[in-house]
Order: sequence, then structure tokens, then C-alpha cells
Amino acid sequence: MDQQATTELQNHRAFLEGQHDFQAEIETILSSETIGVILETVMLATGTRFAAVARVTDDRWVACRTVDEINFGLQAGDEINIRSTFCRMVRNTSERIVFEDVNTDEVYAGHPIAQAFGIVSYASIPIFRSDETFFGTLCAIDTEPRNLRHPRVLAMLKMFADVIGRSLETEERLEAQEQLVDHEKEMGKLQEEFLAVLGHDLRNPIAALKAGLRQLVRHPEPEKLAVLLPLMTQSVHRMQELTENMMLHAKARLGGGIRAEIIPNAPLADAIRHVVEEVRAASPNHRVELTMSFDETISSDAHRIGQAVSNMLANAVQHGAEEHPIHVIAKDVESGVQISVANRGDPIPDGLRSALFKPFNRGIHAKGAGLGLGLHIAASIAKAHNGQLDVSCVDGVTTFSMSIPKLT
Repeated sequence: MDQQATTELQNHRAFLEGQHDFQAEIETILSSETIGVILETVMLATGTRFAAVARVTDDRWVACRTVDEINFGLQAGDEINIRSTFCRMVRNTSERIVFEDVNTDEVYAGHPIAQAFGIVSYASIPIFRSDETFFGTLCAIDTEPRNLRHPRVLAMLKMFADVIGRSLETEERLEAQEQLVDHEKEMGKLQEEFLAVLGHDLRNPIAALKAGLRQLVRHPEPEKLAVLLPLMTQSVHRMQELTENMMLHAKARLGGGIRAEIIPNAPLADAIRHVVEEVRAASPNHRVELTMSFDETISSDAHRIGQAVSNMLANAVQHGAEEHPIHVIAKDVESGVQISVANRGDPIPDGLRSALFKPFNRGIHAKGAGLGLGLHIAASIAKAHNGQLDVSCVDGVTTFSMSIPKLT
């Protein structure tokens, strides 16, 4: 292999450091025992000392699996310029290219590609999937003359290329089926956890509501009413929040996501005020401070944004320290409106922040954190407005900020 080809190969070796864009196909071929046996058999039957399966596109040549006994230096994931390969012609014509000795071959004698890689004998056989789409090539190469044009050798190479094409689809179907089974198992576990947590979280507010009703029946005095009604209201609010989140998530799964019905000049400020008042009534032990400095109306789905803020507040009430106020701030920013909810309490570990907005994620506070849907739904509502939900933890203050861009 000449210096240019070596440099080219080294430049593409970086693909091995991370995820290759053909990673799934490479891994399928590397894990196939059938393809491994085929490459070994090709070398044994032809006497060649290099064999490979390559993925070939209009502008790419990528090694998926190689057996190299002549130190070409090509490994799975390596890529060389498609213009420096015979496989480009194989793809364009769907015909094999085979020569036994480049020095005496009528067509390929002195060919620059053969000279660049030191190739003397060569076979490249097209690989097609069952739907007749081109996948790549089966290659057999040597730096010495080999008997590659014998009819039995050519028939064998053609048969192996066909087997590889069929086995690729078999392996991919098996992998897809295994992934489906794993996904179904994971969903089953999530559903079991969902039902268990829902039952647990509904049981507590229902029990509290029933206890309050019993107390009012026994002691209907105004003083007792003043004490019990806020507690009962909190229980009802909690049950409503749980069921609304559950139904919204179910609807989103069936309909492909949470959708926002954008209304011009929607009363967003009123929606936020209403949510804050609800939480104040339901959670009297927490002080919620509201600051708003943006246009009273904005093109949005005010009801959905209010629901997102409600979920953010519920999270702050759940995890915030009672002795410190929860701050709700809605303000104009350059891109639109930003609504943030901040509470003081235990910080969220860095490793958990990336999973906070996934459904059924209950973080480190699983004992009383509910279904793990609130933040997921808030993030989905922000996304439905082409916005996003972010979290930060600074000096003991956790802040969830929802950014809603201005819609024209």
C-alpha cells in the first residue's frame, strides 16, 4: 500500500474511536458466525490472503469485516476513498470484477488502483439484499497471482455473496425481534411500576380526604372546618394532578405526543396566576411568590402551559424546603417568554439530570415523588410550543425554566 493510501486510511481510523454511521451494519456483520466462516473459506479455496465484506454506497467504501494475512491494515470501520476502489465500478454496473494477474490482464494491467494498493489478483463480487438493492461487495485480494477465474471459484464466490445478502437480513430481523422483546419487557416493567405507584399515591390522598370527612361529621364546628378544608383541598388537588397527568400521558402515547392548540393573544398571565393560587390553597405550608413581567397575552396554549407550571410547582412543593419560599418568575426574554420555578432544597445529582424529563422517572426521591410524569409532561408541553424545559442547581437552589418562543 503506497503512502497516500496509508495516510488516507489513518485519517479514517478515527471512525473506530466512536460510533460509526454504519455501526449497526458493521456490528451485524462482525457478530455473524456465517460471514466469518465464509471469509475464511474464500481464502482457503482461492489461496488469497485478504478477504472482506465492504459496505459500498455512491460515495463511501467502508470495511465491515476483514481477514487480513498480508497486512493491508484494513479493519472493521475503516474507510477508503470510493474513487480509489474497484468496488465503485461493481456498484455502478452490478457486475463482478475479477483478474488473476494484473501484470498480464488485458483490462486492468497497469491500473492505478491496483498499483496504489499493490494488488496483483483480485475479485469483487456484488452483494444484494433480497429486494435486489445493492449492499456492498465480497472481496478477495492477494499480492501474488491466484486462480480466481475458474468457473467453480466464480460460482462459489457468487454463492457466498448471495448467502451474505440473505444472512444480513436474517441477522437484522433477529436483532430487531430481540430489541422488540426487550422493549416489551421494559414496557411491562414500567407499567407494573406505574400501576403500583399510582395505587400508592392515590391511596394516601384518598385516605386523608376520608379522614377529613369523618372529622367533619363528628365535629362540624367552623373552627374544625377552617383547619380541615385546606388539608382536604390539598388531597383533592393531588388526586386531580395524578389523574390528569396519567390521562395526558396515555393520550400522548396514543396520539404521538402532546399537542398544543395555539391561540393568538391567549391569557397566559391569568393561567399562571390561577395555577399559583391553586397550589397556594392546596399546599398552605409552602409560600409561593409570583413575579410576572411580560405581556399579559401571548400566542400559546395557555391551559397547557398552566398545566406545565402546575407540574413544575408540584415538584417544587414535593422537594423544596418548607422554610424557604418557592419563586415563580415569568418574564420577557429576547426569544419569547421564560417561566421559571425555583426552590431551595437538596440538589439534583449531575448524573440524574439528563433523565429527569423521561416518563416514570422518579429520581432519588422515589418514596414520595409520584408517578414520575410531571416533569416529562412539562417538557413535552414546552416542546409542543417549540420551546424547552431546562434545569439548573446553583447554591442549593434548583430552578426549572421553561422557554416559550414568540410565535408569529
